[in-house]
Parts: sequence; structure tokens; C-alpha cells
Amino acid sequence: MKENVSTPIYSITPFTLLDYAHKSACILWFAGCNMRCLYCYNPEIVRGKGSISFEKAIAFLQTRKNLLDAVVFSGGECLLHKNILELIVEVKKMGFLVKIDTNGSKPTILKELIEKQLLDYVALDFKALPYHFEKITQSELFEPFEKSLHLLLKSQVKFEVRTTVHSDLIDEKVARMMVCYLEKNNYTGNYYIQYFKNDVETLGDLGYSSRNLNPETLSTTTIKVHFRG
Repeated sequence: MKENVSTPIYSITPFTLLDYAHKSACILWFAGCNMRCLYCYNPEIVRGKGSISFEKAIAFLQTRKNLLDAVVFSGGECLLHKNILELIVEVKKMGFLVKIDTNGSKPTILKELIEKQLLDYVALDFKALPYHFEKITQSELFEPFEKSLHLLLKSQVKFEVRTTVHSDLIDEKVARMMVCYLEKNNYTGNYYIQYFKNDVETLGDLGYSSRNLNPETLSTTTIKVHFRG
């Protein structure tokens, strides 16, 4: 691996059983994001700068060989970083499974990772429908997200779609429309809804969020809605 003096990683979670189903993993949290989602509870990662280099991350992972199953690339938005492919190649060489958490804004990089068979699992964030995507994310990146969704649908990579819900932003009617959007795009399987975390610092000035969605009424014959958190 080439010498890289940048420090793109904000922090490392050395062990988790929650972020990759049925696998033991660590998480590399990448600093920076190209969205500013109002409900984001990682403002220090999104706005902050990294302090850990690729080399230090690799050195850490060397100590976890044969102890962990997988490495989760999260953030922030991990696919923003110019050497991300290089790092994932190194991680795969060490025998780890690779999962990425992404907002779908970098379909070109995602396509390359898929084609090079470097991904074992992807969690794709479905932020919002086109008509209020900009309001929620403070970005105009719905089209890239949609391209990423279609790439994953055409691939053999296992992936999930997930949405964070604040009751002021996404009510039951909108949630149903989001399920309908996924159906129309031929997504099948599990759709995960994560409730907004009350009483934590977020990027937007949002009030209390109620938890009033029903997974049974949102689920369809082809999409099963699950709640997390």
C-alpha cells in the first residue's frame, strides 16, 4: 500500500455484533459527508476531520485477523475518500468481509467496487423521495442515489435499504410512498426503518419525534418493513 499522509478516519469502533448481521466486525468511521441531513446524530463526524491514517487503520486490522469476520466502512460518507478503493483492496487481502454504509451519492465508485467484487454487503440509505430530498439532506443528490440503487439491484451483492425517520419529516403517508417507490423499482426483501434519536445533538434543529409508524401496515407482499432502535 502506498504511503498516504492523509487522515480520513475519524475513529474506529474495535468490536460490534450489531452492524453486520451474524458477523463480528469493527467499524471505520470516515470523516466528512456531502449531505447535511437534519436528523444526523453524528455532527462531529460529518463536520469534523479525521485523525487516523489508512496506515494506522491497516496496522489495527492486522491485530484483528482471525478474530473478526468483517470490517464496516461507515461515516460520514466513506466513498468520498479518494483512496477508499485502495484501502478496501487491502482489507479484502487480509481475509475480512467488507460492508459499506453509504448514502448512494457516489455510484461511479460503487460500480467499480461491485465490478471488482470487493463488497460483501451494502447498507444503502434511502433518505427521502425526490420532492423533499433537498429539504432533508440539504443536497441535490437524489439522482446519484437512484443510480446506486439500480446498480445494487442489478448486482449479486447482498444489500439492504434503510431510512431514518423523524415524525415531522416522514409520516405514515410518506413512508408508504417510499415503500411504493422501492416496489416500483423492483426492490424486494427487508426495508429497515430507524427512528430518530431524541435528546441527542443533531445537525438540524428538530423537535421531539414520535414513534407512530406500524411495520405491519407498511409491509407489502414483497417488502417486509422492520424497525431498528
